[in-house]
Amino acid sequence: MNKKVELLAPAGNLEKLKMAILYGADAVYLGGKKFGLRSYGGNFSIQEMQAGVEFAHSRGKKVYVTVNIFAHNDDLDDLPDYLRSLEQLTVDGILISDPGIFAIARQTIPNVPLHISTQANSTNWAAVNAWASMGAQRVVLARELSLKETKAIRNKTDVELEMFVHGAMCISYSGRCVMSNYMTGRDSNRGACAQACRWKYSLVEEKRPGEYYPIEEDSRGSYIFNSKDMCLLPYLDSVIESGVNSLKIEGRMKSVYYVAGVVKAYREAIDTYYQKPNLWHTLQEKWRSDLGKISHRKYTTGFLFGTPGADSHVYDTSAYTQTADFVGVVLDYNSRTGFATIEQRNNMKTGQQIEVFQPNMPSYYQQIGKMIDEDGEIIETAPHPQQIIKMQMEHPVEPYSILRRDII
Repeated sequence: MNKKVELLAPAGNLEKLKMAILYGADAVYLGGKKFGLRSYGGNFSIQEMQAGVEFAHSRGKKVYVTVNIFAHNDDLDDLPDYLRSLEQLTVDGILISDPGIFAIARQTIPNVPLHISTQANSTNWAAVNAWASMGAQRVVLARELSLKETKAIRNKTDVELEMFVHGAMCISYSGRCVMSNYMTGRDSNRGACAQACRWKYSLVEEKRPGEYYPIEEDSRGSYIFNSKDMCLLPYLDSVIESGVNSLKIEGRMKSVYYVAGVVKAYREAIDTYYQKPNLWHTLQEKWRSDLGKISHRKYTTGFLFGTPGADSHVYDTSAYTQTADFVGVVLDYNSRTGFATIEQRNNMKTGQQIEVFQPNMPSYYQQIGKMIDEDGEIIETAPHPQQIIKMQMEHPVEPYSILRRDII
């Protein structure tokens, strides 16, 4: 059997990086303050990046940094110094989409592995081999490929292949969108996407200005560009057998709860495939349920089985859905007293049923019993954002465990 496939998770900030690694990611990808395509995703200063690399490397995990904007001339002035700073941090790879940036990186930091971003829209084996001949170690395949096409590329290439398996789908070809730039002046190809595709639209006829016609039978308008989210977990066995090396989760702008929940579901699925294949189909319903608890749009398989049809879009809303609320994160646990220190993330009250969702130990349910605030007072409710409380736990609990409450 080939080397175990890598699980690659998004890290929008240092907290998300830690969550991703603790919940099972083999590697994370992140952006610095410059040259990445998520300007509003938190992103890392050089000092934060150093802390993230040290945290990951101490646990045998990898860190890849995005330098994947389509650069204009002015963008190149600071590029060599920035690349050298990434090399000094000992990052494990850099994601690039612009051929000019790639050439400068090859010259400036020849020993750092270079990965080709999905923004380069590599959709055939010749393109993948062309990047490999220039020195790329890995190519992130375009989302517009079917499983059959992915297998064909694998059969004709030796370079590492990475593909997206979960997260938001861009309505434009490989994310190369001009809607945001045209409508808001924020250039999605330089890291400032306003997600105009998620807005509400109606039809206007040229000679009838001001008369708006809903494209669907919905008085609020139509979300005609609003794609469902990708979820390939039920087909992960086929994806792994296609020969790709890395499975990528989208979501640097998503919450720590999203990162932890999605990573753990895919970690369990990957490990089950390799270690307990007889349980693969048995556990599908559990993994689907776990992913349903996390904020998402309806799920689609994207291009995995061919060109998506009309049912791959959501026409009546751009809202997310989930079956559980994230209410707190465990900072510490005192085994002697049985109390955990919790940072509140949503209003919670004594008597409520919560699930304790843990990085390594099994999840369990309990009622919220005794809670104590920072002044040592017993409280019935924790209403303040990021309020630090102590909570009595029925069983031991790991730091970075998540408390969530089912939505009834």
